[in-house]
Amino acid sequence: MKMRKLFAVAALIAGSLVSAQSATAGDKIRIATEGAYAPFNMVDSNGELIGFDVEIAKALCAEMKADCEIVAQDWDGIIPGLRARKYDAIIASMSITEERLRVVDFSEKYYSNVLAYVTKDGSNIEVTKAGLKGKTVGAQRATIAGQFLEDNLGDVVDVKLYDTQDNAYLDLQAGRLDALLSDKFPAFDWLRTEEGAGYAFTGEDIDINDEIGIAVRKGDALSGKFSTAIKAIVADGTYAKINEKYFPFSIY
Repeated sequence: MKMRKLFAVAALIAGSLVSAQSATAGDKIRIATEGAYAPFNMVDSNGELIGFDVEIAKALCAEMKADCEIVAQDWDGIIPGLRARKYDAIIASMSITEERLRVVDFSEKYYSNVLAYVTKDGSNIEVTKAGLKGKTVGAQRATIAGQFLEDNLGDVVDVKLYDTQDNAYLDLQAGRLDALLSDKFPAFDWLRTEEGAGYAFTGEDIDINDEIGIAVRKGDALSGKFSTAIKAIVADGTYAKINEKYFPFSIY
């Protein structure tokens, strides 16, 4: 979970390391999100960043009494941008993985994720290795879903990877994909739209113990401060109020 997303080690560790400086409460904290991963982060008709990630970021900043600015950053460059000090934290539905922990630190989780397949109604596709053999299956590039496909089905299916989730949906609608593997919650949101009519989840959820956290530079005390703030907004009900705006069930 992007709920989610996994980079190759070489891409993550490229470039020189920079020393981490810890932002403190009251300082200006720049937070990056993607802006193309509804309903977690997207851009509205006025060009403003909105979504679950954005509201969580604002709630955490309020709890920390920090002056925060939220900026958009393309997914493929989001960790390099953090390490290059373009911003101080990433709140963009990013999965906590061993690979990423080599180059960034994370807060504790602020939600949990599972993977799910989406197919066209009536397609009768069995989402097993045997059932998907010879099929074309898509996912967003540099994500947990994309990595799962390549690691587990790459020898039997044609894996197609996309720069954004929206482009993956478009190819599914155009019939260029037999199935799409996605983080479940953004797919749940898409299935409720006009574009998602005629499509449905297929098969069982894939639980890969995926936890979503806030990434900061190595050694930055912000990870602990965000963790404390996450616990606080969960305890006082702020988290639940944000959650229920987007999902009829808890994603924590």
